[in-house]
Amino acid sequence: MSTAPPKGRRLIHGIDRSGAHPVEYRFAHAKSGNRHLVVVFANFGVTDDYGWSNGVFDPVRANVLWIRDRFHGMNSYYLCRDMDFSLEQSVAAVIGNVMRSLDLTPDDVTLWGGSKGGSAALYFGLRYGFRNIVSIVPQFLIGTYVRTKHPKVARFMLGEGVPEQNVRAVDALLPDLVRSGANRGANIYLLSSPQDEQYPEQVEPFLGLFQGYDNFNFIFSESPFITDHTQVTRRNVPVLMGIVNCLADGLAPRLGFVRNGYEQPERDTAAIDAYLSANSPEPAGRVAPPVVTVPASGARLPRDGVSFQGTAPGAVRVSLWENGKFLGSPPVAPDGTWSWRLSKPWSKGGHTVKAVAWNAAKEHSRGTEVRFLTEDGDLAGTAPGAPARPGLQAAARHVPGQPLRAPQVTTPECYEQVMGSAVRFTGSAGGAAQVGFRAEGTLLGTCPVAADGRWTWDAGWAWQEGMHTVEVFAVDAVGAESPATLLPFAVLNAPAGARPFGH
Repeated sequence: MSTAPPKGRRLIHGIDRSGAHPVEYRFAHAKSGNRHLVVVFANFGVTDDYGWSNGVFDPVRANVLWIRDRFHGMNSYYLCRDMDFSLEQSVAAVIGNVMRSLDLTPDDVTLWGGSKGGSAALYFGLRYGFRNIVSIVPQFLIGTYVRTKHPKVARFMLGEGVPEQNVRAVDALLPDLVRSGANRGANIYLLSSPQDEQYPEQVEPFLGLFQGYDNFNFIFSESPFITDHTQVTRRNVPVLMGIVNCLADGLAPRLGFVRNGYEQPERDTAAIDAYLSANSPEPAGRVAPPVVTVPASGARLPRDGVSFQGTAPGAVRVSLWENGKFLGSPPVAPDGTWSWRLSKPWSKGGHTVKAVAWNAAKEHSRGTEVRFLTEDGDLAGTAPGAPARPGLQAAARHVPGQPLRAPQVTTPECYEQVMGSAVRFTGSAGGAAQVGFRAEGTLLGTCPVAADGRWTWDAGWAWQEGMHTVEVFAVDAVGAESPATLLPFAVLNAPAGARPFGH
């Protein structure tokens, strides 16, 4: 039986040890032989310190290199430790090694990042002469920002006690580069918004420094639906992805034609393959790979009946990936068990999911892969000889004595754009008596949970157009509350006067 091709992009992991600091990376080959490289820098708080690993780059035609900002257990803006900038040089070496392995030049490279990653994209792009820079809500005064908002990062980067002279020195890095006219020929796309609380101090004072740049583009995103720093990015991802695909095709969005048809499908990849192979990470000695007990290898399952269970003694969580796309990160219970399920049906066809265990020190294991096939219909089938699989709700059943798990949300999907003002919430919460809904600390409502674990809730009011984030939590019979499932979604074409939520 033929299977549908898996979604997402195959991801190759590596550690480049050519510099003073080992640098971890992920790499995905281009589509259709595209001759371009996109380098992705991470913002704060992203999964495993890799940015934009949620599949957003799946439609991009170029090679993609994600660089992890985790050095000696800390973030660094990819710049320094105790004012030692050999860390920066190690990161630059990785980009150069991958670029040369692909037989590219700096003109064939786009640097991309948001917030912390936006500062890094701008800094590395200007300092090292890369042709294209996409910088989303960056910070220009990096020293001041980490001292104020991330004191642990400040101590790591600037030294114990965070000396004022070091704050000023790191504050000057980006502004001085721009003032000097570094890389004036770069195609720069800088995105910010007056609704970004960082804009008045971290962006606006420095925009005039770009006046002498050949192709500086400032995307000023002003909308009543943008409420904070992170929302600026979320509302502009489609536009930014369009820019990246233009750059990957050799076109810089401006008046004038640069280059098109930038593909060589039959190009020899031996050099980049050798580089990636040589830097394949060594087996981790401190963290054992997780064991996946469910689903069984080769199982045939219904699209809405896939759950994952296993063990990972000594780990605190397990991250799950399919072809480089992050799926979820369930915690590991004290007895070493873990479980997880997707909040929506799987696509029909073959799937290969990799599970990676992480300990409290953020060290990770090698991946454990499990392959299975999903089909339409109510299958109970598994791999030959394996025991029958439980159905949807049996897999979600609560184990007595264990903490109540966060509820699964089926609709709306995460970041779904809901047409119209009526939003219907559905999902499952095994072992719970009811499910509750909050937004901005306000209780919106509750609904009962059926005996099979399913629940449905309709607020009964018209939702306001724009982005919403609702916390969905479960409550058991004695009033104990589960962790919340965060559900961001957008409402389109809502009538005027609709409420953001029910209060």
